[in-house]
Amino acid sequence: MVTVDGRGDGGLIRVRDLDKTYRRGSEEIHVLQGLNLDVGRGEFVAFMGPSGSGKTTLLNLLGGLDVPTSGSVTVAGDEITAMSSARLTAWRARHVGFIFQMYNLIPVLTAFANVELPLLLTRLTKAERRRHVAAALAVVGLADRSRHYPRQLSGGQEQRVAIARAIVADPTFLLADEPTGDLDRKSAGEIMELLARLVSEYGKTVLMVTHDPRAAERAQVVLHLDKGVLVEGSALGAAGR
Repeated sequence: MVTVDGRGDGGLIRVRDLDKTYRRGSEEIHVLQGLNLDVGRGEFVAFMGPSGSGKTTLLNLLGGLDVPTSGSVTVAGDEITAMSSARLTAWRARHVGFIFQMYNLIPVLTAFANVELPLLLTRLTKAERRRHVAAALAVVGLADRSRHYPRQLSGGQEQRVAIARAIVADPTFLLADEPTGDLDRKSAGEIMELLARLVSEYGKTVLMVTHDPRAAERAQVVLHLDKGVLVEGSALGAAGR
């Protein structure tokens, strides 16, 4: 159950009184203000709002890529805002799968090698890594493209490789920042179908920032950020149907 009033039971992700302020000279810019959020396991949440409303900042804080000015983020009982930099790096590698608008694939590596990258930080054997990568590529429908390089793939296929890389280590949750922002409508629809399937069939938890109402429709809950304040939108339930 997703709530934004700070009275939820915490679920998988528990955010309390989150503030993020940047300084520009003598000016203070309040990006997030007193934000509360509870997200349960297996939820698909979309964040919408105007540019500069704090959507990407929130995603970065949830993924441990940034630290808040005040407040806390707790994931599965671990308060990540209290972790040291070294511990946070290890936590992020184990628990968070990141999906970006521009794919961030390494052009000189094959699809297989790109997907394998997160596993190189684990203690898995080479054979175990191969099995994990093959399984992830099969989930995203690219088992027959493992030897292809990014330049040999379409934009939609590149994003599928990026999603395979995000899920290959079986993270606790996925963070997607405008995952369809660089795709045509058909490819965008296929990517959203894949994300919805990761939720419905594999029980993944997905938090997504998007400007696209069509993409947001695939989420179970849409939340709106405006001037650093989070307000509940609609419970769409599309991913769960």
